[in-house]
Amino acid sequence: MEARTHLQLGSVLYHHTRNGDQARGHLEKAWLISQQIPQFEDVKFEAASLLSELYCQENSVDTAKPLLRKAIQISQQTPYWHCRLLFQLAQLHTLEKDLVSACDLLGVGAEYARVVGSEYTRALFLLSKGMLLLMERKLQEVHPLLTLCGQIVENWQGNPIQKESLRVFFLVLQVTHYLDAGQVKSVKPCLKQLQQCIQTISTLHDDEILPSNPADLFHWLPKEHMCVLVYLVTVMHSMQAGYLEKAQKYTDKALMQLEKLKMLDCSPILSSFQVILLEHIIMCRLVTGHKATALQEISQVCQLCQQSPRLFSNHAAQLHTLLGLYCISVNCMDNAEAQFTTALRLTTHQELWAFIVTNLASVYIREGNRHQELYSLLERINPDHNFPVSSHCLRAAAFYIRGLFSFFQGRYNEAKRFLRETLKMSNAEDLNRLTACSLVLLGHIFYVLGNHRESNNMVVPAMQLASKIPDMSVQLWSSALLRDLNKACGNAMDAHEAAQMHQNFSQQLLQDHIEACSLPEHNLITWTDGPPPVQFQAQNGPTTSLASLL
Repeated sequence: MEARTHLQLGSVLYHHTRNGDQARGHLEKAWLISQQIPQFEDVKFEAASLLSELYCQENSVDTAKPLLRKAIQISQQTPYWHCRLLFQLAQLHTLEKDLVSACDLLGVGAEYARVVGSEYTRALFLLSKGMLLLMERKLQEVHPLLTLCGQIVENWQGNPIQKESLRVFFLVLQVTHYLDAGQVKSVKPCLKQLQQCIQTISTLHDDEILPSNPADLFHWLPKEHMCVLVYLVTVMHSMQAGYLEKAQKYTDKALMQLEKLKMLDCSPILSSFQVILLEHIIMCRLVTGHKATALQEISQVCQLCQQSPRLFSNHAAQLHTLLGLYCISVNCMDNAEAQFTTALRLTTHQELWAFIVTNLASVYIREGNRHQELYSLLERINPDHNFPVSSHCLRAAAFYIRGLFSFFQGRYNEAKRFLRETLKMSNAEDLNRLTACSLVLLGHIFYVLGNHRESNNMVVPAMQLASKIPDMSVQLWSSALLRDLNKACGNAMDAHEAAQMHQNFSQQLLQDHIEACSLPEHNLITWTDGPPPVQFQAQNGPTTSLASLL
């Protein structure tokens, strides 16, 4: 009884007060006393679990780990607690970025669940391990593991909600795997299955019947969190494919649902979902010509990161990358370079690294006098030779950057070769933005070479695609080319219409540019060190050149 009393007091103090010392004292006593009493499993292991959580909150991770190992060692006859403690220690290793130890523990858990006859929890362990292997880019190990998981999930006959939630977990891993590889077209069947799956779950009622096997007493995510997650991967897909209005629609839905959930639930995963959604919609806004809104949303991400050091450490590189992209959009090239350089220093993620290097190369190309640095960067993202990541999309973008550089150097045949590679790759996977950019640049090359018919064949579809996305910069570029092409061919009416379009796009972009640069948040472009700044001083007005914009 004494151990149970200490556990109850420790639990109340831990969950409902800020009195960590007293909570720790009671939980340590509960853990100590319960180990000396046989058949006191629930008290013993709950005390161990809570105590290790408390140690982690106090940054005493090295005290939490041996405690959890001891509890795991003595809980093998208690399937629920043995599995739960294995998950807990694996999560602790994951937070410390020790993914190898976490994967080992999840493997141990999967084998234990198989032995105690819980195929459901075995699948949870294996899917969790698959998620970590994807994070580590161990693709050779991921494929057979996901195949095995697919078989287990399909064969398992149990609670329909549990079965469907396993399918959601499995399909989310498959979809993110495809998107990481930049395979926007290939992912569509999986994404469709995932969307159908979440619809099925939302029609099912939560059964209160507890599983007969205590090892099955787990669930991956609440139903409402899964809905937000499916919206999130749909937004990721829409943004990569260049369906930006669709991305906007699903972001709005997801953010609305997140606001409702956060009123009742302070789970940190909701803030992570919110930050990832905002990161994607910010990129969309920069493409559609809504820089001022993008800047305010970047500021929102800063505020969310101020509330959580872990969130900031996980998203600092992405935040500086977004600021770099914003700087390009308002023609602040020195600031863009500083932001990308900071992001490169902060990231260990290979795909993000390649994305940043590609954008930094575009900054050097625009500046026109950074050839040494540019050659060095281009060598590191050479799409013809040892490209550093397996992403189809990033490799296509690397060909585009090479084409852009060759164009600026007047090496038009070489530029055409690179751009045709980009077109081939972007058409294969429906990468609409890269297709539009490549077409308009090819159109520009043919125009410079005096081949007006071929130029027109490129620019017209570029304009149509850019309007569909919509991509404001490509529309501005295409309308200028159409104006000049029609003028050169003596088509006065069409030239006038294109000139009018160009004027409209210029005005819209100019107004947005002035609005963005006059926001106090514009000062964020100078932040390159430490946590995000808390306040911004209002500026007197825009300080950036508009020359390259029009």
